[in-house]
Amino acid sequence: MKSARPHDTVQRTIDIIVAAVMLIVTAPVMLAVVILVAWRLGRPVFFRQQRPGLNGRVFTMVKFRTMLDVDPERGLITDADRLTRLGRIMRSTSVDELPTFINVLKGDMSLVGPRPLLVRYLDRYTPTQARRHLVRPGLTGLAQVRGRNALSWEDKFDLDVWYVDHRSLSLNARIFAETVLTVVRRDGIAAEGNVTMPEFLGTATSRPTISNA
Repeated sequence: MKSARPHDTVQRTIDIIVAAVMLIVTAPVMLAVVILVAWRLGRPVFFRQQRPGLNGRVFTMVKFRTMLDVDPERGLITDADRLTRLGRIMRSTSVDELPTFINVLKGDMSLVGPRPLLVRYLDRYTPTQARRHLVRPGLTGLAQVRGRNALSWEDKFDLDVWYVDHRSLSLNARIFAETVLTVVRRDGIAAEGNVTMPEFLGTATSRPTISNA
């Protein structure tokens, strides 16, 4: 699986510069969040999880922790039960994503690309949907500025594949700028009836892909 383009090398340079600058600029904010999370949620402060990246290669993504541990005796079972008020604020402002700039700096991720999902989803994609792994996953992506978690899984994947086929530096710049507006407006944080998104169980029937994003 390979879908390299000349501008991908330029984008990688941009990724390194922006990630390094953001880690420096947001260091005071991240220090404050570390203290708050340790105080309100306890340790560990960071949430680490295996996610598939470029060509399906698995890496460890790091974010700030937003949920309490599973504890049936306290009624902490579902994501909705475990997500704290602090966690909701962090997610709605995307502050929980700040440590992920480390993944961008390392080359696991890019600033823009399809969002990295769960490893167990890999064998649930249709061949077309699996093409989302032809590029590095991103901190933000086309699906995030076209509805985020308010979209169905199928619509998200259609947008991901459209991005893979039409990506460019100008498109990346537009998506990154629109992401800022999406975060400010706090659009599409959760799917209806869920605190984030329900589990992707696979697509039952084939669907036409989105031809114009």
